[in-house]
Amino acid sequence: SYDVVIHEMSTQTQSLDAQPSLVATVTTETVPGYEIVEVLGIARGNTVKARNVGRDITQGIRNLAGGELKAYSALLSQARDEAIARMEADAVEMGGDAVVNVRMETSEITKGASEVIAYGTAVRLE
Repeated sequence: SYDVVIHEMSTQTQSLDAQPSLVATVTTETVPGYEIVEVLGIARGNTVKARNVGRDITQGIRNLAGGELKAYSALLSQARDEAIARMEADAVEMGGDAVVNVRMETSEITKGASEVIAYGTAVRLE
């Protein structure tokens, strides 16, 4: 048994000629209940987030006492959500129904700024 992480696309397009939203975004090679009929390519989305001075001061004080740095956790959570949404939009633009094998990475771009990238394989399902 394995766990499947499904992230349904939350944004709906208002245009009448727009492509439909994704069925699923999964970390596995398949989408349960569907067959992959076409591989469209790599879908990707990224964002770069920077810390701010005010947050650095409050989080620095909290760091002295120990515990979770909640402002940074929230910043990274927001960055992950943005990267996933952009990857999903890329897959929809490619004509995909889903994104499989989703992975995420982070890297420091410069001191105080990090990139979060989400990528996976855009596919058509049947």
